[in-house]
Amino acid sequence: MIQPEQLVGGEWAEWYRLSPARRWQESAKLWKTYLALGGSLDPEPDTQSPFFDARVPRPNASHGRPGLRVVRRGGI
Repeated sequence: MIQPEQLVGGEWAEWYRLSPARRWQESAKLWKTYLALGGSLDPEPDTQSPFFDARVPRPNASHGRPGLRVVRRGGI
């Protein structure tokens, strides 16, 4: 019989061995931590949507910086 460690490694195998109720509890802890660190449950704007309007003002990130960063690949 194939063991979970053979497929996904030790840490994920522990997760798979938990009952669904216990996984739910552990996920709730992770969400609390994510929100405490400044994460947001607001969805990212869908720029591919026909209803997307770039002119609509949106709230800034909680840390005041944009979420994406432009990285130059070419020489200067």
